[in-house]
Order: sequence, then C-alpha cells, then structure tokens
Amino acid sequence: MPNSSSYDAGDIQILEGLEHVRKRPGMYIGSTGPRGLHHLVYEVVDNSVDEALAGYCTKIEAVINKDGSFTCIDNGRGIPVGKHPKRKNMSSLEVVLTILNAGGKFGGNGYKVSGGLHGVGVSCVNALSTKLVAQVKRDGGIFEMEFSRGKTTKKIEQIGKSQATGTTITFWPDPEIFTTVEFDWDTLVNHFRQTAFLNKNLKITFRDERGDEPKEEVFQYKGGIVDFVKYVNNGKEALNARPIYFEASNEVGEVEVAMQWNSSYTENVRSFANNIDTTEGGTHLEGFRNALTRTMNEYARKQNILKEKDDNLSGDDCREGLGAIISVRLHEPQFEGQTKTKLGNPEIRGLVQGAVMQGLSEYFEEHPKPARQIINKAVQAGKARAAARKARDLTRRKGALEGAGLPGKLADCSVKDPALTELYIVEGDSAGGSAKQARERSYQAILPLRGKILNVERAGLHRSLSSDTINSLITAIGTGIGDEFDADKARYHRIIIMTDADVDGAHIAILLLTFFFRFMPELITRGYIYIACPPLYGLKKKNSRSGKILQYLYNDEALKETMANLENPEKFDVQRYKGLGEMDPEQLWETTMDPETRTLRQVSINDSTEVERVVSELMGTDVDCRRTFIQEHAKDIDERFLDI
Repeated sequence: MPNSSSYDAGDIQILEGLEHVRKRPGMYIGSTGPRGLHHLVYEVVDNSVDEALAGYCTKIEAVINKDGSFTCIDNGRGIPVGKHPKRKNMSSLEVVLTILNAGGKFGGNGYKVSGGLHGVGVSCVNALSTKLVAQVKRDGGIFEMEFSRGKTTKKIEQIGKSQATGTTITFWPDPEIFTTVEFDWDTLVNHFRQTAFLNKNLKITFRDERGDEPKEEVFQYKGGIVDFVKYVNNGKEALNARPIYFEASNEVGEVEVAMQWNSSYTENVRSFANNIDTTEGGTHLEGFRNALTRTMNEYARKQNILKEKDDNLSGDDCREGLGAIISVRLHEPQFEGQTKTKLGNPEIRGLVQGAVMQGLSEYFEEHPKPARQIINKAVQAGKARAAARKARDLTRRKGALEGAGLPGKLADCSVKDPALTELYIVEGDSAGGSAKQARERSYQAILPLRGKILNVERAGLHRSLSSDTINSLITAIGTGIGDEFDADKARYHRIIIMTDADVDGAHIAILLLTFFFRFMPELITRGYIYIACPPLYGLKKKNSRSGKILQYLYNDEALKETMANLENPEKFDVQRYKGLGEMDPEQLWETTMDPETRTLRQVSINDSTEVERVVSELMGTDVDCRRTFIQEHAKDIDERFLDI
C-alpha cells in the first residue's frame, strides 16, 4: 500500500473560487429536483470511493439522520488539514470545501484514478447546504469545521485525538434551493449497490434512521462485477452458468469485463469509467462491441457453424441476450458533456478491444459446449432479424399500395411541429371515441388500442412485428425501431398512455411501458413518455337535475379526506369511474386532457439496472421469480386495483 504521506496539503490544487453555484445550481448538479438532491449524496460518497480506488478505504457508512441530514463516514486517509501552501490563511480542508475546482484530483500525487474531478462536487454540496460539518481523523488528531451555504462559520479546530484515519461529512440540503429535501431510500439503495458491485470487497453500510423503525442494508461483493452480471441476469435462463470474466491493464489504465448470455431477446450491456455510469457509452464500449462481433464471427467460421455462403453475424445478433459489465479505470478520463455520460479517451479503445478478443477467444476454446450455444443463439437471432426485416418491408409495401402511411384508427392532429403535439394512446374504441370528441384537434392526436398489446418481453422482435397493434404504434410514432430507430423522427414529443383506473388498465399501461423500454428507450430518456391520471371518483349533489360534478377525486385518500370535511356528506353522491368510457367528452377533457387542469406523470429511468431487473422479473418467462415478487409486494398494492 502506498505511503499516506503522498497525499498532503501540497496535493490540493486551486483552479478558481466558488461562484454562482447557488445562483445557477442546475449547471453543477443537473437539477434542483430529486435528482439534483441525490446528486449531492453521490458527490460526497464518491469522494470516499475514490479513497477506496486509491487503496486506502475499505468501508463506508452512509446514514440518513433523523433530522433529514445525510452523513458519510469513511476510513480513508482523511482530507488534509494543514495550511495550504498557496492559501496560507486557510487549511486545506477549508480550501476543498469552499473553493470550486479545488481538490486532490487536479494534479499532485493525491489520486492516480478517481471518478472524475469531484473537487467540484464537494464544494457544491457545501454551497447548496444550510449547514455542513466536516470531521477529519488524521495526523493523530480529530479536526472539525462547520459551514453554512458555502461559507465558513467555524474555523478548523482539533477536538480530540485518534490514531485512526478517515473523513466524516454531514450536510443539511437547503430547502431554498431544492424542491424537496427528503432523501429517497430506494434511489440511494440502488446507487450504493451499484457502487459496491464496481468496487470488489468495499463494504458500504446504508442506514435510514428516520421513522419508528430504522432500516439498514449492507453491500459488499467479493465477486465484484461478476456478482453484478448475476444480479442483472437474475430471473433469466443463463446459457453459460458461470459468467465469463477477464481483466487487463497497461500504461493507459485497466479494464474488467464480466459477461453472461441468457435465453431472452434483449441486450443489457453496461459500461463504467472510474465508477461513473457512462450511459451514452464511449470509446470503451466501442472497443468491446468491435471485439465481441469479430471474435464470435471468427469462432463461428472456425467451427463451421457459419458456412462460407452465410453472412457474418451482426453486432445486434451477437449481443442478443447478453448481460455484460465493462468497467475501466484510467488516469486521465475525458468525459464528453457536463453530465459525464460518454467516455472520449481514444487510447482506452485498444486496451478493451485486445482484452475482449483474447479473453473471449480463450473462453470459447476452453468451453466448447456453452460457446456453441452462444454462437447458435446469435445465428438464430440473425435469422429472426432477417424475418422481421421482411415483415417490415411487407408492411411498408402494403401501406404504399393502400395509399395510407398512417394507421387507419389514428386521429391525427393538424399541427406538424412535434414539439407542440401530443399523442394519446387510449384503451378501447369506446374511450377512443370519447377522447376523439374531447380533444383539441390542432395538437392532440388519438390512437385507440383494441385489447391488450403483446408482451414484447416474451414475444421477441419477429413475433412482435406480426402484431397489427404494435405496427400501428410504431407507424404512428414515426421513429422506427432497431437499426432504423431515430428519436429525432418522433412525430410527437408527448406520448401519453391513457387507460382505465383498474387492474386491466394498469396491465395495459405496463405492457405499453415494456414496449417503449425495449423498442424505443430513448423516448423515455428524452422525457417524451407520460401516463395520464384520470379521476377515480366524481362528487355531485344528490338529486341534482344537472348532474354536474362538483369535484373530481383521484384516489381513495382524497375521497376520505373530502367526505370527512363536508358538513353534510349525506347530501352528496359519489360516482366511481370504472373506465374512461363512463365519462362524457367534456368530463374527459376537463379531468384528463386539458393542459390547464390535467395531471400527467412523466416516465423516467433513474436506474437502468433496476428497471432491467424488474421488467425481466415481471414480464419475462420465469414464473417463480414473478411469484416471489408478487408475494413480496402484495401488501403495497393500491386498493383500487383489486377487483373485490
């Protein structure tokens, strides 16, 4: 292990002062909503993870305190506390926490590998907190400082002695900045689990001390990304029972790869650089994909599985049913964009490509039985893709011959600018007819669906494209799917799923969300997909001649509260809407379609690993996995979805 003296006050580099963070927080943390709030946690915890990457930290404690503040405790070296050589009147701890772009990752010998330039992050956390307390154990002492909204309120002082080392940061997010300051347990659980997977043997203990019964989970994985791949593929039938694993390193950095194919039709390849989830990929993912396709084709030719007259396997064929984790660590990461979601280092491409070609070739040679299963699956994927292509071409030709490019049931809008238009996907012809009468024809389009659409998770691409309903959806939206998908061709920038507020409606909505997640995921990430929230009840006066609804109520809690607050509840009738078709066009417009009064839920993906796992469990072929999920979550179900 390196000598701790390599991380001292002189390793803290200053680039510029802390400015504008409170005025423009979105520039630094992305948003002032829940995502930005949790980003504060990630920045603080990632500093501790960087200590683990450097070889000094073995355990991290993350705690949501009773008063809503957050604490991160690590057993790393502790942030330097001595006087900074360039700021003689400030300790290095104060420099790190009050000056933007000050930290141990901009030069010096503090860190060889880190999750980006997080010196920006910890000072931003300080700026966006009503209070922050930093406690450091190092140099035989315990040192403490306090801050408020980025300014020092209590200078550094030694409050005790300790031979241990480490850093403890506690912060209270500022309600003047954030729309909510309440941390979400599930969001943080997913992040800490992923962090532990990527850092083999690092122990992360997460506690929530709010409420009557505190919660705790411990994450530690001896298998690292091998365990990660098993988690990603949970509930799926694996082709290679033990994940393939290999690693390599050179002067550029190091790479770890874990791979496991399953019998599903979907690809789930995740890439990371210095623990950062590169959701847009980059050079490391390019190297992986190139090497995978080349190696599988070479092996298939060598084993005569692909004949001389056969076409090569495509990249999509090779990755069908593949769960994989690519984790690279490099000294000077170059991320594209403020969000650090795409890696740009060209030199890492060669390292990953060489590692995959060698590692996968050796595995295929040493494990011929699973190798043949994997290659055969890719061959079958190629055949299914060719059949699907023919089906698409046939549909196009048929549409051209009939002279109609859009589905017949689609009631389109007159405005052509997709940024101004919206498509309602409506359950059933009855509700569809009501919605067509209720809509604002200039910018609202209606597409009624007849019955439940296919579960694309089980059907696969070829069978899915034989469905008229799915072809109508694809044609109406305009983006295409697969190789031809282009999000910029979306004909509407608001695509709204509108179903009945019952169990069948919920099922249809889930089937549609599965369709979008599998065939058009970028529409979700762009924020184009919404779910309408029709009312569950209408309140009106008894024996009213007009029958006018006085108030719409959207859940059972609202109904109970409203009835409890009425002076004479017996003078009112409650109408329960079992379906959209029970509302006349005026009511449907007023409650569910009028932008001034409606409620829409925007669909987003906070953690793609968790979404992948839940979709596979609920919509896949593993019945036992689905039964277990239902048993675990049955107590949480909303009463309105029970047909009693």
